[in-house]
Amino acid sequence: MVRLAALYRAEVPQTITAERCPRSEGGLHDYYSEGDYWWPDPKNPDGPYIRRDGESNPENFNAHRHFMRRFSMVAAGLTAAAITLEDRSLAELAVGHLRAWFIDPATRMTPHLNFGQAIKGICTGRGIGIVDSIHLAEVAMAAIHLEVIGALQGADLDGVRGWFRDYLAWLRTSPLGIDERDHGNNHSTCWAMQVAAFALLVDDDAAIEEAIRLHQARLLPQLAADGSMPLELERTRPYNYSFFNLELFAALAQALSWKHPDVWQLTTSDGRSLRRTFDYHLPWIANPAGWPHGADISYMEHYPVRWSAPLFMGTAFGNAEALAVWQSLPPDPENEEIQRNTPIRQPMLWYPPGR
Repeated sequence: MVRLAALYRAEVPQTITAERCPRSEGGLHDYYSEGDYWWPDPKNPDGPYIRRDGESNPENFNAHRHFMRRFSMVAAGLTAAAITLEDRSLAELAVGHLRAWFIDPATRMTPHLNFGQAIKGICTGRGIGIVDSIHLAEVAMAAIHLEVIGALQGADLDGVRGWFRDYLAWLRTSPLGIDERDHGNNHSTCWAMQVAAFALLVDDDAAIEEAIRLHQARLLPQLAADGSMPLELERTRPYNYSFFNLELFAALAQALSWKHPDVWQLTTSDGRSLRRTFDYHLPWIANPAGWPHGADISYMEHYPVRWSAPLFMGTAFGNAEALAVWQSLPPDPENEEIQRNTPIRQPMLWYPPGR
């Protein structure tokens, strides 16, 4: 934590207003990104883009993604360091970043993702663009802890909660939000995880209940009887997507367990469960070379990384081996693609304050 404090203390808040893509249909305060796996068509260079699954186009506009991911790393890192080191100045710096993103009229982000993962010649934004805001989930958890220690209060607390309340409503009611909820595979898990985290911050029990219903009725049934994830295995990066989804499942259950501790034990009528899925994946968390479903077409060399799933699930299921695996994993990946798929960096913030 001393290292985190030194690393992030001098960070200046930077929001999406620092850079605007001329291709965006939104304004200065509207988040914008472009679909990862979409490329110019060699047969029609000026026409609609075509999809190349698992291959990220380096010419895409990614500045807002970078800003949001960096914001999450800094705000969560400062909060965790402030709590661990009992340093109020770090907490106040974290609040400054929240203020810039959610309150200051000059720099705040509008609480929607209408222009996330646009595709040239096809659409100005997509529901699956909501995966980009998984990095705000840990920001919401940090805000809860900042409130508890008295660093986030008054108008700042009202402003941050108001922003997340509006974004949560957009996730649950907008056409793009509903599309993400109903998409299936890791995208539906992503939606539920965000809803759970944001609902904890704004104390929205109805949203918590909606996430639990989705988890029981539609997310667990996506798992195979043996614990594998067929919808992730069919991708060109089966390792990445399987463990990314496992991480989302773990974060979802961890957040829901604040009010519903039994969520870890939920099963379908035919026995599909998080425990079975975790047991299936545990041997490969620290051993990607042994993964039995084939190597990813890209980025495989950057694994393993310190996923939080073995910590959360190991604790929930009383699995000492999982906790040892978590401790052995290398933290703080430097590759941006791996960072993008590693939304939890300060797992202490995912436990209720005081625990």
